[in-house]
Amino acid sequence: MPLSPPRRYLTLASPASAELEVKRSRFVCDVAPVPSEEDARAFVESVRSATRDARHHCTAFVLGPDGGTQRSNDDGEPSGTAGAPMLDVLRGQGLTDVVAVVTRWFGGTLLGTGGLIRAYGDAVSAAVDAATVVAYARREGLVVTVGSADGPRVENALRGHPGCAVTSTTWGATGLVLDVAVEPGTGDSVRGLVGALTAGAGEVTGGPGSWVRVPTR
Repeated sequence: MPLSPPRRYLTLASPASAELEVKRSRFVCDVAPVPSEEDARAFVESVRSATRDARHHCTAFVLGPDGGTQRSNDDGEPSGTAGAPMLDVLRGQGLTDVVAVVTRWFGGTLLGTGGLIRAYGDAVSAAVDAATVVAYARREGLVVTVGSADGPRVENALRGHPGCAVTSTTWGATGLVLDVAVEPGTGDSVRGLVGALTAGAGEVTGGPGSWVRVPTR
């Protein structure tokens, strides 16, 4: 039986960074939210371009609501000592649509396999700790169309309705069109609310689903 698509995922609100020093080697980790592999690779290149004096730019990223796209790169470090532990941290934190770049300036002392694994993993953990984690949930889409006179009242009511988020509004010559994202099972109550506020004149139809930011807890 195929798995159901995820209805919730965690990512970062904005870029963050952290720095560690291990036996005189500097490890600077930059993390950022990214919507695509193209954006992830562009972020990696931006970090690389800004720190060309560093010896290594090791990377990991996870993409998609289900975390189905995962990539890592050791960038010259011994195989499995950099990108893999970085990826393990991102997955362990349950994050997706996120990229991590650890830039290393060699300090003259070899760290060994275990030391490298710890250093790269710890650098990513520190950067994630410095970031703000946010959650997105999958919501069903509705399109609400009401007359001009009812528009403000309906919009205010929908914005305060439990399990309902107004994602966009468009005023036209004859009224207001609202794109609404609702929790599963909330559609009937939204239809009832719109009907009551417009004496049955309002129209509620199905629309595209969307991802909406929600509390992490």
